[in-house]
Amino acid sequence: MQVWMTLTLSVQILSALAMIGLVLIQHGKGADMGASFGSGASGSLFGATGSANFLSRSTAALASVFFVCTLALAYMGNSNASRPAATGGSVLDRPAAASAPTTGAIPAAAPALAPAPVTAPEAAASK
Repeated sequence: MQVWMTLTLSVQILSALAMIGLVLIQHGKGADMGASFGSGASGSLFGATGSANFLSRSTAALASVFFVCTLALAYMGNSNASRPAATGGSVLDRPAAASAPTTGAIPAAAPALAPAPVTAPEAAASK
């Protein structure tokens, strides 16, 4: 099960990086206006609109792969095979863990010290 989880995570990371690259390569909606006035896009490899269709379809395919990998990782992470039998199904079902050890160098309750009384200086009291 661990091998499948590692493989799925690798595919998810690679698809996310490729999708980021494809989104950064794509032109915005305003770039189509420049192509219609002869900016030279019609002589490109895919034609005037061929690159936009290819890039958008590739991005959609990578987004689908990323989504499927995310669902698969969520299923594998929540399956009964990856969980020990002694633990409950939820974090709320488990007993609370002790926050501090009961034995140690620091006592559980330190005695409170009484504040020292404030006295006025004798030189000011004699005048």
